[in-house]
Parts: sequence; C-alpha cells; structure tokens
Amino acid sequence: MTTTTEPESYGAIDIVVAPHTPREIAEDQVGVDQHFMDKVRMPEDMRRGIELDQYVGMMDRAGVERSLLIATRAGDLNVKHSYAIPYERIAEYCSAFPGRFHGLAGVDPTRKMNGVRELEEAVEDLGFIGAHLYPHWFGLAPDDRRYYPYYTKCCELGIPIMMQVGHCLDYRRDRILESVGKPITLEHIAIDFPELKVIGIHMGWPWTEEMIAVAFKHENVYVSGDAYAPRHWPKEFVRYVDSWGADKCLFGTDWPVIGPERAIEEIDGLGLRPASRRRFLRDNALRVFGLS
Repeated sequence: MTTTTEPESYGAIDIVVAPHTPREIAEDQVGVDQHFMDKVRMPEDMRRGIELDQYVGMMDRAGVERSLLIATRAGDLNVKHSYAIPYERIAEYCSAFPGRFHGLAGVDPTRKMNGVRELEEAVEDLGFIGAHLYPHWFGLAPDDRRYYPYYTKCCELGIPIMMQVGHCLDYRRDRILESVGKPITLEHIAIDFPELKVIGIHMGWPWTEEMIAVAFKHENVYVSGDAYAPRHWPKEFVRYVDSWGADKCLFGTDWPVIGPERAIEEIDGLGLRPASRRRFLRDNALRVFGLS
C-alpha cells in the first residue's frame, strides 16, 4: 500500500518555458494559431498572454523556484510563420526577475556561422546557460550536419542543448510541419559529441520507450517530462523517472501548453518516491545546467 505524505519543500526548476506575454502575441512570436489553442484546450485568458509578473505568481503558487526561458528561433525567417525572439529580450526578462529566470539561446542553422557567434555572445555576454533547438521548424533531423557547428560550440562553452524529439503537432493549419525528431537520431549526436549534454524534451512521444532507451544507453543524453499533462504520461516514463532513470530525467512544462500549478499538482499525484521526485523536479537540473 502506498502511503500519501506531504511533499518535501524545495523549489522546482522548470527547464522548458516559452515567453508568452502580450508582446510575443502582438508580434506573432508564439508560433501557434487558434486551431492549436483549441486542440490543446488552452484557457481563454491564457490566449491573450500572461505578463511575467503574473507568471512569477503562478510559479510561486506551484513551488517553482526558477524557470528556463527560451529565446525561441523557429524556422528560416524567409519562410511563412517562422519567427525569432531576440536574445536581448530574454536577457531583459531575466534581469527584471533576478534568480527566477535563466536564458536559453535558440538555434537557427540557416544563420550558419553568424548564428554560432551569436550563441557564444548569448552565453558569454548575456549569461545564458544552455541552447535550445526546434528541429521540425527547420525540417532537419537532430543529427543533420548543419547543426554540428552549434553542437561544437556548446561543447566549447560547456553548456547543454535541449531539443524537441517525438512528433510535432499542427501548430498552424496553413503551414504543417513534418515530424523529424525521432529519438534514435540523438544517438549519433551522443557518439560524435560525448562531452555534450543533450536533453530530449517532450519525452519523445509517441516514441517514449525509444527515448528512454537512448538516454539509458548514453551517459550524456537526458529526457524531459514536459508538454503533456503528467496524469497522461506513459507509464513507462513514470517508471523511468521513479527508478532506473532517476538521474536522467528533468522537469518542464512547455508553458504555455501546460501551466506550472497544474504540472506540479499532477506530478504529486503520480506517487513518486521522495528521492525520485526531488531529483526530477530540481537536483538533476542543477547538475545538468551547472546551476548553484
């Protein structure tokens, strides 16, 4: 019989958060249309955007200490509906709430070496702590050679990179993206860059067992539980978080898809062991991102 106890008190770290303020919505920098919002049943008040001070209040109520905020780069800017959130804006958001947000630099392979230099500047000058990649926005699988200069720079800077693996939804009905992120493609990156920490976000769903297999095999591959409501997570993933993968799994929401309060409440309903819960919600992120 499982005994229900009050969760230990500590601040969680959400590693997957997209800026979703009225500014991003006004500037068409959220990447989704009303059809997508209907599909994921996004509440009406969230569709207009949430100011960051309001979001920090949501974090406080959920017990989330820090969130990693993505300077999203989504596709070639010459292609319809692609967009990029400036690194400088994310740095401003982080400065406005010291200790609550850390920046992640979006990767755009179409910028070639200019993009590599921008990544270096984001880390060295703006204090970003990792990189982020949306392979499906570029139609290039994670192991495509055009990303390799960015992986090399991440190794040089000593930062991890996260990327969406699994399928992608129909974000906009007038530009359907191909799902290019099979989890097995991370194996090539892990072998070619053994010192690079690679995080497969979104659990690799619907190929979650494949994602688990790659993370289990490779010391430098991790997996994030985000983008899907925890009460619907595959049982294989919950088991991995709570046992043999306790050191390889990190917590995220993929806000605005899942809110922090809902995420933490539903994680508490999974019956994780206290040590597994703490590693998942906090300790693994501290270690992988080199946070103090």
